[in-house]
Amino acid sequence: MAATLGSFWSALPPIDTHALFVALGLAVGGLVFLREQRRRGVADPRIPALLAGTLLGAAVFSRLGTWAQHLDPRENLTLLEQLARGNASILSALVGAWLGLHVAKRLTGYRERTGDLFAPAVAVALAIGRFGCFFTERPGTPTGADWGVVLSPEAAARLAAPAGVPLHPSFLYEIAFHAVAFCVLWLWLRRTRIASGELLTLYIGAYAVFRFWVEFVRGNEVVWMGLTRPQLFLVVTIPLFVARIAWLVAHGRFLDRVVPDAANHALHEQRDIDEERTVGGAGNG
Repeated sequence: MAATLGSFWSALPPIDTHALFVALGLAVGGLVFLREQRRRGVADPRIPALLAGTLLGAAVFSRLGTWAQHLDPRENLTLLEQLARGNASILSALVGAWLGLHVAKRLTGYRERTGDLFAPAVAVALAIGRFGCFFTERPGTPTGADWGVVLSPEAAARLAAPAGVPLHPSFLYEIAFHAVAFCVLWLWLRRTRIASGELLTLYIGAYAVFRFWVEFVRGNEVVWMGLTRPQLFLVVTIPLFVARIAWLVAHGRFLDRVVPDAANHALHEQRDIDEERTVGGAGNG
């Protein structure tokens, strides 16, 4: 476990390891977003405002999601303390990103679906960002297997975890999930006939199910009926994803009639025709 890069090697600068990988994940995710935006021919000038709303919502709600975790308000941090140094939650960040995006859409009047643009970008950003969690946070529960992560007494004391025993590398499980999800989205699903905007629904829904099960080896506090706080949140939200997909399938709206690449090709051809007509008309005048 290494809180700063200098913990890996003394020659490296004392940069916060978690913050570095989060920033790297956001940078790569941004490049993927721009690549997909260009491939789909989305050139609306309001897109930067949507991105800003998404990132702001994620940043704020990532902290707020873990704020009122105690029934006694005196045991919780104040609002300002929570926003400044409280624990962050990726599930809360995803909710905040969704809310921030829709607020930005309402403010700018943007009505098109954007889930297909965000899905692969979010997947690759989380795959990279979770390395920051792996290097700095408690790995998981004991595995009883030799391939687990073994903490030194110092790291174990800092993370409130057992020392000298193999622990589940739960964040590596998440990294693998997001990496596979990105490959599936990038190489296959984004070229299928899945209805516009629903790639993000499928990806987040799949992550919700995965996260529910991986919570059993994360080592988070069990709060009710053998479940952790993230699991209690997911018990409510997973049925919503299932219900949405079931409704789309039942109403014949899960698949589009035109494959995305074919639609983009037709759109670019029509633009070329319009441009030729404009140039030709100007010349004839």
